[in-house]
Amino acid sequence: MLRRQLGRKLEGLRKAAGLTMEQAAEQLDRARATLYRIENGAENVRFRAADVKEMLALYGASHDDTELVLAMAAATRENKNWWHDYIGSGLPRWFQLYIGLEAAASMIRKYQPELVPGLFQTRAYAEQVFQMPGGSIDTNDHDEQARAIQLRIERQGLLTRFAAPQLSVIMNEAVLRRPVGGPTIMAEQLHQILKAAELPNVTVQVLEFSAGLHAGAMAGAFSIMDFPQDSGGKEVEPPVTYLEAATGAIYLDKPHEITAYNSIWADMTGRALDEAQSKSLIQQIAEEYSRA
Repeated sequence: MLRRQLGRKLEGLRKAAGLTMEQAAEQLDRARATLYRIENGAENVRFRAADVKEMLALYGASHDDTELVLAMAAATRENKNWWHDYIGSGLPRWFQLYIGLEAAASMIRKYQPELVPGLFQTRAYAEQVFQMPGGSIDTNDHDEQARAIQLRIERQGLLTRFAAPQLSVIMNEAVLRRPVGGPTIMAEQLHQILKAAELPNVTVQVLEFSAGLHAGAMAGAFSIMDFPQDSGGKEVEPPVTYLEAATGAIYLDKPHEITAYNSIWADMTGRALDEAQSKSLIQQIAEEYSRA
C-alpha cells in the first residue's frame, strides 16, 4: 500500500508540473515503462533516494512534499512484512501485492464458486488444493508446498487481529458439496467455516443451486477490497478488485470497474441465503459428511 501511495504522489506531482509521462521519462533519462512501474508502486521498484530527489527536482516539488515523499521512499526500503520471507518459495511475486492490500483493507468481499476461500481453509483442505496441478506451486516440490500451506494458515490471523477487517464471503453451494479429500476433511472444513462465521467481523452467505442464474456466474471468483479513511473522510487507497488465474492476477481499480463488480456483488447478495439460513445449510451438509 505504501508503494502505491508513493507512486500516486509522484504521479500527482508530475501532472501538477504539466509533464506527460513521456516528457518526464525523457528528461529523467528513463524508459516510459520504468516510470509507469514507479507510479504504480510495483514491487520490484527500488525507490532510491537519489532517483526520487531527481524526480522531485524536475517536478518542482515544495519543501513539504519533498520531505514527505523522501520519508515514504525510505520507509519502502526499510519496511519488511511477515510474508516477505515466503517470496520465491510458496509465494508468487504477483500474489505479494494482494497480501499487502488484504492486510491493509478495512473491508473485504469475496466470491468463490469452486473452492473454500483461503482465509477459511483447514490445513488438510489446503494440502489437497496445493496437490492439484496447474497452479503456481510446483506439485513435485514438497518443501514449497509446505511453505505455501503455512503461509495460507498464517494469513488467517488477519480475521482475529486487532482492528481486523470486515469480511463478507459468498460461496456457491457447489463449494460445500464438492468433496475435497474425502468426507472427514470436508466435515472438518465446514465446521471451520461455521467457526469463522461466528466472528463479529465475518459474514458468510451461500448461493444455493436453486438461486438460478446470477451475475457472479459471468464473473468467476473475485475479491473487492475497501480501505480505511483518513481524518478527512477520504479513503487512503482506492477500492481494488482482485481476479486470480493459475499463473498470475489482475488488479482492477478504475471507477467503472469497481462499479461493475459492486453491481455483481449486489445481485448475488440479493439471491443468496441470509446468514442464519447459510449457517443452517452448512451445518446440515457437514452432518451429511460426518455420517458418510
